[in-house]
Amino acid sequence: MPRSPTAAPVRRRPLADFRADPRLLVLVAMALLIGLAGTVAAWGLLALIALVTNLAWFGRFAIGSASLAGATPSLWMVCLPPLGGLVIGLMARFGSEKIRGHGIPEAIEAILIGGSRMSPKVAVLKPVSSAISIGTGGPFGAEGPIIMTGGALGSLFAQFFHLSAAERKTLLVAGAAAGMTAIFGTPVAAVLLAVELLLFEWRPRSFIPVVAAAVTATVLRPALFGEDPLFPFAADPVLPWWGLIACAGLGVAAGLLSGLLTTLLYACEDAFERLPIHWMWWPALGGLAVGLGGLVEPRALGVGYDVIADLLGGHLALKAVLLILGVKAAIWLVALSSGTSGGVLAPLLILGGAMGWVAGTLLPGHPGFWALLGMAAMLGGTMRAPLTGALFAVELTGDVHALPGLLAASAAAYAVTVLLLKRSILTEKIARRGQHVTREYGIDPHELTRVADVMVRDVDTLPGAMPLPEAAAVLAAGRHRTYPVVDDAGRPVGLVSRADALLWTTEPEHGGERLDGRVPEDALAVVHPGDVTAHAIELMLATGQGRLPVTDPESGRLVGLLTRKDLLQVRAAFGRAEAERQAYFVRGPKAAQSA
Repeated sequence: MPRSPTAAPVRRRPLADFRADPRLLVLVAMALLIGLAGTVAAWGLLALIALVTNLAWFGRFAIGSASLAGATPSLWMVCLPPLGGLVIGLMARFGSEKIRGHGIPEAIEAILIGGSRMSPKVAVLKPVSSAISIGTGGPFGAEGPIIMTGGALGSLFAQFFHLSAAERKTLLVAGAAAGMTAIFGTPVAAVLLAVELLLFEWRPRSFIPVVAAAVTATVLRPALFGEDPLFPFAADPVLPWWGLIACAGLGVAAGLLSGLLTTLLYACEDAFERLPIHWMWWPALGGLAVGLGGLVEPRALGVGYDVIADLLGGHLALKAVLLILGVKAAIWLVALSSGTSGGVLAPLLILGGAMGWVAGTLLPGHPGFWALLGMAAMLGGTMRAPLTGALFAVELTGDVHALPGLLAASAAAYAVTVLLLKRSILTEKIARRGQHVTREYGIDPHELTRVADVMVRDVDTLPGAMPLPEAAAVLAAGRHRTYPVVDDAGRPVGLVSRADALLWTTEPEHGGERLDGRVPEDALAVVHPGDVTAHAIELMLATGQGRLPVTDPESGRLVGLLTRKDLLQVRAAFGRAEAERQAYFVRGPKAAQSA
């Protein structure tokens, strides 16, 4: 059988729990620099948002935080968001379309489809467009844009040093985690977000550099943002025996609301798609909806961190919370579906917190505690990241005692959304572009299966000393397309196929030529019974050899043969094992027979 003479040899890697090499230390060193860059970029984005907000709403040149809760309803409130949307539409059309949306789907798409490559345009235009969108009243958060901006910085850094696609992904995600940590002060949640949403793997080569970037942002954050949690909170009630059941019930309600919001968001997006105008104008229309919503409830505009603090502190009346919930949901859905630029985490926190606060008026304890549970549940259910949702709430508030309730609520919301919807709010956008994303992680069955478990043991062989005409006759009449050729000691020296025999028949008389004289001279790739089948697959891909002789590692004698069909059976057996149901206790005649 012909084999590729230029194929690089595949070194038999030692079996270990993880694949890691000293290259990991180089990535960690680079991740430290990316953590620094992501932190500075996060500070710059928040400063830019504050600058645009102060200029647009209050006519002052300042980078101090400004709340729109006290903005006076006026004609300017209706006109300003559409103007901001128009600027974003122009930037997207004549700059880069990648700035449209809330950032995380675009980062996922770059990782899975684009080889983790991002352009310098995105690194510049995304934060600027987000600052304009949020600063002119857009009901978004800064986290999605900074995740994409930090990711772009990591990707550009990796491209500059000509790193591989896997290393580019690691640094892209490291930049995203650093940006999220810098804004919210949540390094553990940022790393979990990276694992649950962005990395699509759990390996030391990616996990450790991402942690390094997040820790770097944690060290630098106090100098730029302060040391305290973003929303200090400590109002844990003494729950009754059914308290955790109530937490899970709130999670179910959050999951239902999450599914409704996701469905409505893409229904609005479909409505924009049907408009007879260019998409460049859509953000302006979304901005008009934002402005009209601001006339009803100004606190629904902007990032809304002050609203989150009021929900946790219980400083709002029921009527105000209901109004914020309705208006924020409406303008967020319309504005985000219009293709403008902005994040989803802060709006989800507000919507989940408002829902939880309302439910908390009927439950024991402080409504702010139930608002916190609603935030975690909404985040965990909508983004399909329950661990991130629970730990994010803990780190935001510094209240670790709420963790059991947070975990129950976010897991319940996650269960509801994965059962109701095939896609999340993040992956639906990617699926609509024709790409499938799966987020179920598991161990490759080929890493667990040994060659000895699936190889063919009774192998028909041809001796190398066989005359060539006799070998051609056996190949022509044999039941196999390919036969291993062995020497006098039973060691494989090559593979010959029926196609080889047909070629020999076109040649002149072969005289006393032996079969082993026609075996290809390039080295024969073999595996051992104790090798995992994953190594066999790598060997087949590298050599183009569709069948691998299995040899005894000490004597080199042939003990079996491994084919591509055998490798496919590994996955088939794994699928059958997952679907097969067996009773623990077997009764009746079958039990007697088995005994």
